Amino acid sequence: MLRAILLPAAALLLSACAAPLAQTTPTDTSAMVDQEPLTIERLYASPSLSGPTPSGVKYSPDGKRVTFLKAREDEGNRFDLWQFDVASGEQSLLVDSKILEPDEVELSEEEKALRERMRIAGRKGIVSYDWGTADTILVPIGGDLHLVTLTETGPEARQLTATDAFEYDAKVSPGGKFVSFVRDGAVYAIDLATGEESRLTPLAEPDKAIAYGVAEFVAQEEMDRYTGYWWSPDDRYLAYTKVDESTVDIIPRFDIAAEDVTVIDQRYPRAGRPNAIVDLFVRDLATGDVTEIEWRRDDWGPAVDQYLARVYFRRGRTGGENLFIGRINRDQTDYDLTTVRMPDPGGTVASEPAYVFTETHDTWINLQSDFSTAAFMYTLSAEAPGGFRQILASRADAREDFVALTPEDFAVDKMVGVIEADSKIYFTGHGDTPLERHLYSIPMEGGDPVRITALGKSWSVTLAPDGQSFVGTSSSPTQPPQTGLYKADGTLITWIEENRLDETHPYAPYLENHTVPEYGTLTAEDGQTLYYSIQLPPDFDANKTYPALVETYGGPHAQTVNRNWERLSDQYYSRQGYVVFRLDNRGMAYRGRTFEDVIYRQMGLPEVQDLLVGVDWLKSQPFVDGDRVGIQGWSYGGYMTLMTILQAPEGTFAAAVAGAPVTDWALYDTFYTERYMDTPQDNGDGYEKSSVFYHLDKLQTELPELMLIHGMADDNVTFDNTTRLMAQLQQRGIVFELMTYPGQRHGIRGQALGTHLMKTRMNFLDRHLKEE
Repeated sequence: MLRAILLPAAALLLSACAAPLAQTTPTDTSAMVDQEPLTIERLYASPSLSGPTPSGVKYSPDGKRVTFLKAREDEGNRFDLWQFDVASGEQSLLVDSKILEPDEVELSEEEKALRERMRIAGRKGIVSYDWGTADTILVPIGGDLHLVTLTETGPEARQLTATDAFEYDAKVSPGGKFVSFVRDGAVYAIDLATGEESRLTPLAEPDKAIAYGVAEFVAQEEMDRYTGYWWSPDDRYLAYTKVDESTVDIIPRFDIAAEDVTVIDQRYPRAGRPNAIVDLFVRDLATGDVTEIEWRRDDWGPAVDQYLARVYFRRGRTGGENLFIGRINRDQTDYDLTTVRMPDPGGTVASEPAYVFTETHDTWINLQSDFSTAAFMYTLSAEAPGGFRQILASRADAREDFVALTPEDFAVDKMVGVIEADSKIYFTGHGDTPLERHLYSIPMEGGDPVRITALGKSWSVTLAPDGQSFVGTSSSPTQPPQTGLYKADGTLITWIEENRLDETHPYAPYLENHTVPEYGTLTAEDGQTLYYSIQLPPDFDANKTYPALVETYGGPHAQTVNRNWERLSDQYYSRQGYVVFRLDNRGMAYRGRTFEDVIYRQMGLPEVQDLLVGVDWLKSQPFVDGDRVGIQGWSYGGYMTLMTILQAPEGTFAAAVAGAPVTDWALYDTFYTERYMDTPQDNGDGYEKSSVFYHLDKLQTELPELMLIHGMADDNVTFDNTTRLMAQLQQRGIVFELMTYPGQRHGIRGQALGTHLMKTRMNFLDRHLKEE
């Protein structure tokens, strides 16, 4: 999946058709002066200007503790494990990462790739953990595994592995008997009672590109499936994948670091090319029997054209343990949820699953992980054609008996809990405004959703196992993230991290000139509403004109115009005298399928039309210098930057910065690209017109000043996307600037490089957008 570079939000809702914006802009604040100037160096230094922000929030199985990862004040990218005692309200350090990992360890290629897919590359220390029983936590760090036991005298750590190999995807089995992990392409387990280690799958066969218990590239990158093995709740069964990548093309990737070059033969399935073959097996640990599950559909074509999207072990509606399998066809227009019942002792596992539910769309399926079997009913979410995601439930065996529990026009995000005791379903969504995510509840029989969280900000939520409380993290354009423990009705019990913006906060020296974006709406050519935000300099003077910077992402499954904290880079831009503008074009998230489906088979065309509507409005504002407008973006945003300057009228932009851009969708992976574009074989014209090179060939005008940026070891949007564009620009005599980052992948990581990247952008933009 292409990545959005998160940039800030706004606080006031404006109408683009209402009174002139000058009447709604801040008063003249030219006398405002920060206690300290906000520098690029400080943006990336520790402690974070956003203050302490817990991540990886989890309840203990008994609900008595809340655990979370917290960055160290002296090293902002190193994380320790903390705990919050629900009864006492006390917070304490649980595991100091420097004790378990005193020296930094070189990660394996598999671990680097997995962290890149999980968007945690660049983090150090404890980056993940897994609760076992109510008093045990598994902590992977430094390539080895540690089991932390919570005792009356404090936590005690036990090192489980100490090998030269790298153990990853580690889990405590649901019953607490085993710790499992992947090592060298096979799944192993340690019996916690005896300490004995055993292998649960066949050994990998690297010469045949076969591994077990792992998730293939597109599963990790595009399906949010990062694992390839699953335990049954009673610890008796283990389901695992066999991934055969011999069918996948090898794309030689030059991993160019500062001092050497490594050629990595990466198995990368580009659009229209074969995928990996993924088989599914179930091992009975009591008998040692292994059963292959025939999960594919005969009418969906060969194995390389079918995706194993989801695997769950859940209690069946009639009792017992069931294996549930979510599968999707290559066109991504049909998603089936199927089930295999685990047998009673002495029985055998059935090899063919039975149907539970099917979702079908004419364009594509947006995968979700919502599925519950609580209260002896199946509860899941699916999208209505042309509408929004809804929560559906069924108490019967027939697929036709699934009924919608939420209104058709209510934007559900995802389920967070089905609580039998309260007969309620909890979920997050955008029911009040597309600009804010909130927690809602509905009765199990359906009805109007009840909003639980407070308006004016956006929320992320972790529900307690018993549904009586939740941990909520919220932020707004004026308040950095706060994490609290709340009752199920939204009443605050206590702060876990209040993160007050007082005189002790890291951002306090810069608060005086904090700028808050304003919201407005524009109209797309088909009449749909487009939300934008605009952020003005802190010393704004309506009688002056300013350069403007258009920050774009534009891709599916993302939103950049919303009410939250996050984008402190925008604070820097505005303090440097820039007007910062964002617009969420058609195809982006949380607006329903009619809004999203516009880009089907024609990426890079409707999105650009929408963005140019926004740019036209921006340049019409009396305080914007229309000759000094720049545009920049990363990943899909880099693609949008290039596609926009190539399709815009001459003179629309004075400068453009494209980071890690896709330049030809035939170079990107199958699952993401074909979801929106079909295959190059089926949609050749669409691929051609969605390519940067098509518009470059048709170029009749002069491009704005252009800078290209790319990590030289990018394994997501591979570096040849940029090198091919470089060659074409050179052949045409088009001068451009270039910055490459040795050893960096799709994101540019670390304080030093983040600082350098920001300085590089600002140097370029200032030279071409600031008046001399």
